[in-house]
Order: sequence, then C-alpha cells, then structure tokens
Amino acid sequence: MKTVHDPKRFGRVAVLMGGSSSEREVSLDSGSNVLAALQAQGVDAFAVDGIPALVSLLVDKKVDRVFNILHGNKGGGEDGVLQGLLEAFGVPYTGSDVLGSSLSMDKIRTKQIWLSMGLSTPRYTRLAPGADVAAAARDLGLPVIVKPSCEGSSVGVSRVFAESDLAAAVDLAKRYPGELLMEQMIVGQEYTVAILGERVLPSIRIVPAGEYYDYHAKYVADDTQYLCPGLEGADEQAIGALALAAFHAAGCLGWGRVDVMRDADDRFYLLEVNTAPGMTSHSLVPKAAKQIGIDFETLCWLVLESSLGDPR
Repeated sequence: MKTVHDPKRFGRVAVLMGGSSSEREVSLDSGSNVLAALQAQGVDAFAVDGIPALVSLLVDKKVDRVFNILHGNKGGGEDGVLQGLLEAFGVPYTGSDVLGSSLSMDKIRTKQIWLSMGLSTPRYTRLAPGADVAAAARDLGLPVIVKPSCEGSSVGVSRVFAESDLAAAVDLAKRYPGELLMEQMIVGQEYTVAILGERVLPSIRIVPAGEYYDYHAKYVADDTQYLCPGLEGADEQAIGALALAAFHAAGCLGWGRVDVMRDADDRFYLLEVNTAPGMTSHSLVPKAAKQIGIDFETLCWLVLESSLGDPR
C-alpha cells in the first residue's frame, strides 16, 4: 500500500491544526491524532497551531512539508488562503490546492459547478442581504435547510419546517461570515464517501440516534451508527462514481470526503465536499479506511504521501 517507506523522505512535517475558525476544537482533536500517528512511524512531525504561527516557521525555513488538518475558513485551512501561502513559499502540503479548497469551501459555487455538469444536488437559493426569506422558502417548498455557505461541521445549520421558524434560522446562520444558503431538505438516508488519491473508499451510511446528524451526533454522541459499506452492488458503485465525479468537478486533490443524501425514490443528491476531513475518534474517513484494512497510522502516512511528487 505504501509507496514510500523511509520517513526521512518527508523532512520536517508541520501538522497544522487548531487555528481560529469555528471548527478550532475539532481541528485540535484531529491534529493531535494525526501527529501521534506520524510520530509513531518515525516521521519528524511537530504541531503548529494556526496559520500565523506557521508563517514565522516558513520564513525561517523550518518546515519542509505541511500536513493540513485545519478545518473551516477564516483562520481555518480549507478556503485556499493557506494553500496560496504554501505555494508562494514552495512548501508542499496535503489536500487540495488553492482552486479546489476555495471552491469546495463555498457551497453555493460548488453547487453551481455540479449543476453545470449535470451532477445532482438539492435545489437551493442564495439568500442575499434583505432577501424575502419566506418567498424563497415557498419557492423551494418546506422543509428547507438554512446554513452559512462557507462553514462545515454542521455549524450554523437549521432545519426549518414552518415559516415562523425562518427568522431564527437566518439569525443563527448570519453569525458566521459569508453568504447564506437555503436548500431543499432531502428526507432520506445520509451517506459519506471518502476519496484517497484516486481511490474511492467504501461508503458509510450514517444513522444518528436522534433525528439528525448534527454537531452533537458527529463529535460528542457515542450512539450514532456508522454502517460500512453503506450500500451494496450497483448502488455502492453508483454512489462511489458520483462522489468521485463531484470531487474532480470541484478541482479537489489528494484526499477528501463527499457527503450525499438518498431520498425515498433512491435518488442521490450531493451535499458538499470536505477537503480536510476530520480525523477524530468519531470521524468517517478512518472508519471507511479501516473497512478495507487501512489502519489509522497507515491512513495518515498515505495522506502525507500524497504531498510527494504532486502535479501542482
């Protein structure tokens, strides 16, 4: 599975975590796990908390490579800003480049790309400042989801079943920077598909104990079920092909995770791409990798390998 066996090939690796985005705590959890896994395999890896701390190390030429496990934007490392910085310094890094990172962080623009290529995603509308939110909801048809366009980890997301609840949903989403998005709510089963290089890992069907797979179900609860593989036969092949096409369409590289819904008529709908997925004890990429015999330490090594000989 590994193509590199000498950890010295990687040089000094900064495991970039934490940061100042709304997903800081999740990133710190992910980063500590990745750091331990790399160090256990002999990689000269060390923790760096946030982009400003990384800049001084780059200036002093103390970093040869970056394992990016920052989550989110505006101080997170998934919006293209970090990627541009590293390319300016000529330092290789894991994950998607400037284009793939910035595009995937913006759910509205990602949807526009997918729709232009005939890839299925829930109907949506951009909520511009002063927009008639109730009219938008009537056009899409309740229930709808209101969320920030540029956040992850279910941050700022509301499910709205009645017009009377729209104002509170918008107020919550407006706490976060960027545009707002209203989306048709797909009622059905939730799946995620991890991508590692050009390899599609087994899908995972997510079954929360509560009604929704929210922040609590993702990072706190221990009663969420993860069924892997989530599908079988032709259905598993179909969701994998859709996820890989969505990943490529968004210009993504290296590794990532594509979230998908399946409605009562068995139709798949793309939700979003995560270009620096979580690596916590509850995270999904490690679960999918384990299903095909890739343990956590090996997974971290393979992600780091993807930064070698990259075509950027």
